[in-house]
Amino acid sequence: MLPDYYEFYNPPKLLSGNFALENIPGALADLKAKKPLLLSDQMLKKIGTLQTVTDALLSGGMTPGGSFTEIPADSSSLVVNQIAALFRSLGCDSILAVGGGSVLDTAKGVRMLISQNAGNIMDVMGCETIDCGERVPFIAVPTTAGTGSESTMVAVILDPIKNIKMEFISYHLLPDVAVLDPRMTLTLPPRITASTGMDALCHALEAYTCLQKNPVSDAFAAGALEIIRDHLRTAVNNGKDVKARQAMANAAFMAGAAFSNSMVGMIHAIGHALGGVCHVPHGEAMTILMPYCMEYNFDMLEGLYGKLLLYLAGDEIYAGTPREERGRGTISLIRQMTSEFHESCGLPMRLSETKARREDFEKVAQAALKDGAMIVNPKQVGQQDVLNILEKAF
Repeated sequence: MLPDYYEFYNPPKLLSGNFALENIPGALADLKAKKPLLLSDQMLKKIGTLQTVTDALLSGGMTPGGSFTEIPADSSSLVVNQIAALFRSLGCDSILAVGGGSVLDTAKGVRMLISQNAGNIMDVMGCETIDCGERVPFIAVPTTAGTGSESTMVAVILDPIKNIKMEFISYHLLPDVAVLDPRMTLTLPPRITASTGMDALCHALEAYTCLQKNPVSDAFAAGALEIIRDHLRTAVNNGKDVKARQAMANAAFMAGAAFSNSMVGMIHAIGHALGGVCHVPHGEAMTILMPYCMEYNFDMLEGLYGKLLLYLAGDEIYAGTPREERGRGTISLIRQMTSEFHESCGLPMRLSETKARREDFEKVAQAALKDGAMIVNPKQVGQQDVLNILEKAF
């Protein structure tokens, strides 16, 4: 159904394909940037992924104005504040972020602080209402194929004091350029490939079914699901398959653009809470929660879940499945994928296989209900509903 009104915004210039990295110097020149601050993490530095990027910069006659490679897996407001201070002290004029969701979200936080001339990320809470401020060119180079952070107006940053993951949402968070180069994901282990791929699947699924869905976000979500269907298993089982790696990078970008312009739902709300309270990796939380939350929403979303079977299973299976069985078929297919990855690379199927503990479920439920993603879930959710889902998933 066409909504009465909606907005769709996806400005990043996309550089996708072989040797996309070598086009970064030109992209920075187009943005009139000469001294980028390079952001990444220690693992990418250690395995040489970061060196591949700096070599690409050097090939174009450019060197970073400085670097910060200590971004942790769950980056916090303290790290964002530290990097912003470094940016100013070095006189940098742009940001080049290389990494997964934590690195890219950290870069978004730094950009917010610099553009608003602030020193503490907590001072720009409510960024939905701030203006664009000072222009800070920003190029994102994702090294996983799942978060879609390179194409979203969302940043998730940990508040270490309250131990909750804060969501910042603003058009001004979107990068100017997103670079998808297959070299960036070739070294991803199978388990991380699977969990980030399932995260992208969940982005597309919730974008397609939440209350703010629209026809343009639907198109991005459907396209992402088809790519995931055709290439995720190959990427997990044969990580050196360049075609599969590049396909999944594009799927993550498309799924990110979809949910950035529609939103997600209860799967992400509970997943964010599990990450903040129990430190369950985001992709693993999405994988585990997806079928249980879909079961909860089923009476409201059976028709849409049925349509998703076309994108996740293909024409023949969709056509051969009776209409009244398609919705259940989609849930069954997702369970099947999870089971396959559990067997092939140890991707968790239950919360009991993660750091989650039953004694923390009350805190998780309370945090989930305060998460912004819960607002657009098609079915109202109460605290006991969340507790029931967590128990079933444990």
